Amino acid sequence: MTSTSITSGLEALYLAAIDSNVEFVTAVAGYPITDVMERFLESWENTGIIAKWMTNEKAALETALGASVSGRRALVLTKHVGMNVLADPLITSATHTIGSGLLIFAGDDPNVVASQNEQDSRWYGSLAEIAVFDPATPDDAYRAVLRGFEVSEIIKAPVIVRITSRLETVEGRVERIECGRNEKKQRVIFNRSIWELTMLGKHQRYHLNSYPLLVEESENTPLNKLKVLCNDVGIISSGFPSKLVDNVLKTDERWFDISHMALNMVYPLPFNKLREFVKRYKHVLVVEETETFIESHLCVLDNVLGKKTGHMPYGQVDAKHIEYALEHIHEDSVVKYTGIQTIKSRGPRPLCDDCPYLPLYHILSDLDVLVAGDIGCSVRSGPEPLNAIDTAFALGSAITVACGFDRKGIAVIGDFGLAHSGILGLVNAIHCGFDVLVIVLQNKVAAMTGGQDAPDLKDIVRVLVRDVSVFDIDRLPAVDLKCLIKDKLDGHGVSVIYVDAKCRKY
Repeated sequence: MTSTSITSGLEALYLAAIDSNVEFVTAVAGYPITDVMERFLESWENTGIIAKWMTNEKAALETALGASVSGRRALVLTKHVGMNVLADPLITSATHTIGSGLLIFAGDDPNVVASQNEQDSRWYGSLAEIAVFDPATPDDAYRAVLRGFEVSEIIKAPVIVRITSRLETVEGRVERIECGRNEKKQRVIFNRSIWELTMLGKHQRYHLNSYPLLVEESENTPLNKLKVLCNDVGIISSGFPSKLVDNVLKTDERWFDISHMALNMVYPLPFNKLREFVKRYKHVLVVEETETFIESHLCVLDNVLGKKTGHMPYGQVDAKHIEYALEHIHEDSVVKYTGIQTIKSRGPRPLCDDCPYLPLYHILSDLDVLVAGDIGCSVRSGPEPLNAIDTAFALGSAITVACGFDRKGIAVIGDFGLAHSGILGLVNAIHCGFDVLVIVLQNKVAAMTGGQDAPDLKDIVRVLVRDVSVFDIDRLPAVDLKCLIKDKLDGHGVSVIYVDAKCRKY
């Protein structure tokens, strides 16, 4: 039984998980997946789905793997940089095998709206050798999730569904299969016979038994859509840009007869169909975001155009980019996208005017010492006018980065960043005998991602570190904090200052 309705991509993802009998959801907050997780949290009493915010993506996937091997379909929500953190268990899980279906919603951030970098999660398909779906519309997203769980159980490995904020917010018609949660589904339990194989044997088994099934799926899935017309131009696309391509081709009569191959399953790439498509046309334009995932496999062919030829920009794709590329489709290369965004050209992303940590940032900017920042609100204190931190590489990285300074420096890390992975850096600093001053911004929330609770690790830190001070920046004068910081910098070993404050936003 089916029903059709107009819904957003976010709601389509949620409904597909419901209709796939998902029982267990883990997530680490961050744009653009926070809103998806909130949808599960607000309805858990009605659905019975266990949904948990986690402090670390590796832990989120490993917990979901535990649910899978015990027979529960599971879902992990992470933004693109979180894919880097969970890559270790992800890559091993494909050859180790799992139990019930396990999907990862990888939230990419083209145009770097709220992230520390702009990366493309589709590459994790080829790295881990698992299926990747890149849906364009709410209905595509709904069907990709349903089929993704089935594929996961067929190949006995996780499956990635790539999402972006534009997919979440766009609305479209979704044909929903109304069965799912009311039907008893036989659980798929982990098969321990995999332990009869060596580690090499597990990888050999995967390529002999599982990977060919992925190739067959990619070449034959109805999720990949093909429209063949009589023009000498063809377009290959994936993800939300496929919807943009359709809109451009429908609204401009110059391009009514251009053929279009829209890939919703992008790994493995359907090379047989791609080869046939490319051979048909004089010019083939590849439209994708963020990187050249499809184009890089085809760019050895002279008739393939895209980012490498200058026809399309790296990062986020808009309709105007597609229109420009089509207007210059008969040129081998173009020079168009050469601008580099600066803080001045974009406008700053300042801290809140009433941020309680502003006095601390002013102190740090006046000190003649290197300061390793972390990914969180403090990252906005790096540019002018504050110039407070010198580096900010990854969430939880501040302590270990500061350990590499040529003299005792400062690591500024939020309490959520400390719980995420910074605590490991603290253990390493103590074990190796580094000189470092760690300043923990203790506001008890993950302020950059929606105000989720942050664990209080003070008691654990006191066990690890002898020299721990607590400073209430809302009550005590900033000059006292400056004196405390200078005093700790004069000593050797690891020192920790907890700077307590209340985030005004939450």
